[in-house]
Amino acid sequence: MMNNSNRIKLLWISFLAYALTGALVIVTGMVMGHIAEYFNLPVARMSNTFTFLNAGILIAIFLNAWLMEISQLKSQLLFGFILMMLAVTGLMVGTNLPLFSLCMFVLGVVSGITMSIGTFLITHMYTYRQRGSRLLLADSFFSMAGMFFPILAAMLLDRRIGWYWIYACIGLLYIGIFLLTLCTEFPMLGKKDSEAQPPLAKEKWGIGVLFLSVAALCYIFGQLGFIQWIPEYATQSFGMNINQAGNLVSDFWTSYMIGMWVFSYILRFFDLQRIVTVLAFLSTLAMYLFVNTDNPHYLCYYIIGLGFVSSAIYTTLITLGSLQTKVPSPKLVNFILTSGTLGTMLTFVVTGPIVAKGGAHAALITATSLYAAVVVMCILLGFVTKHRRHNYVPH
Repeated sequence: MMNNSNRIKLLWISFLAYALTGALVIVTGMVMGHIAEYFNLPVARMSNTFTFLNAGILIAIFLNAWLMEISQLKSQLLFGFILMMLAVTGLMVGTNLPLFSLCMFVLGVVSGITMSIGTFLITHMYTYRQRGSRLLLADSFFSMAGMFFPILAAMLLDRRIGWYWIYACIGLLYIGIFLLTLCTEFPMLGKKDSEAQPPLAKEKWGIGVLFLSVAALCYIFGQLGFIQWIPEYATQSFGMNINQAGNLVSDFWTSYMIGMWVFSYILRFFDLQRIVTVLAFLSTLAMYLFVNTDNPHYLCYYIIGLGFVSSAIYTTLITLGSLQTKVPSPKLVNFILTSGTLGTMLTFVVTGPIVAKGGAHAALITATSLYAAVVVMCILLGFVTKHRRHNYVPH
């Protein structure tokens, strides 16, 4: 049996894993212009280079469903520390684009592995009612990073400090993961774990998992496609400076974080499929209002509302996915995560050309359409979901 102290350490590793991924992904919109200037490239072309970061996250999460069963979780996190330090060092000393792309890919791999492990640890340690609230708390660390690091990036860039120092600051999060990992025992998976527990019949996932994976993809794709281009949109369309644009991004993630804390309590009283459908609809409405307003003073209100109502969507999708079978498996949870991460990878691949042709506003319209697709998937899920028959009862 796992003691409470060890469980808390594992939970904090999960929290920091989400913060690490949030910091790496969200800070991109703030530093992209300066990095493009550093390498003397157009912003639209530079955005494609960040696909290496997203591809690394996607590949790591996809492969880690199997890697977790053949390699110890502790070993993966310790090796990830070495890779993290090498990648950050490469960014600080490198002067060419291929090395930058390689370092971004390595950062993505490390981030994907830690987030995958963090998500699995929560689904492994906690059951039905607790699982959703713990995932929301973990995702709130993603938001805290999204709130803090754009402000930090704006401060450093405003003082003409090199953009690579931002990634050095992000590396401090992994130092925390590294130190916790050294003094923590991890659950055994694979053959050793299967020997300790009775064999379970394999369950079919069902079409509900497909709807959830599409929803996760559209949600993350829409969210990041929206957030990453807000600085560009705010500065070009409304004449804001980098600090004002950064404050919009920070406002979103602050509201997002507060929303997670609120919904970690509220969700226990509602059916997960029904409330995620309502939240997806309200998020689409808030995003539509943001994209179509001509008054810059309203932007702050709309983005705060968007952050709050959209905060519980992704973790609720993951929780619903884990509840489609009686016993959650790493492969099922990672399948939903992989789908969401595919949305991350597509962010700049798709929105880069859209911005090049139609400007940042066109990318925000695309994001709104993706949120509408999430609403449709959540409605379809209502007809086939299995979570109600797997002992999940809101209280």
